[in-house]
Amino acid sequence: MTKTSGGSPGGASGGPRGEIAGVPTGWIAGGVIAVLAIWFLFANLDDVQIRFWVFTVTAPLWIALFGTLLVGGAAGWLLGRRRTK
Repeated sequence: MTKTSGGSPGGASGGPRGEIAGVPTGWIAGGVIAVLAIWFLFANLDDVQIRFWVFTVTAPLWIALFGTLLVGGAAGWLLGRRRTK
């Protein structure tokens, strides 16, 4: 065990490390990122042209951004699972 400046093991509040008020810091970071992503999506509501190799689609920018968010999240989840094995 390591001691902190408060003299008790763990965090300054006496709780386990990696938690704030009993909530894991990973969940807090994920929540902050989710809120920022939703705010960013709603700030970009204009229509845009999305060019694929063969065709072009006109759609709201938030749909393209949300699709990119889903693909990036799935890739991060899959790569994160791979490391733990």
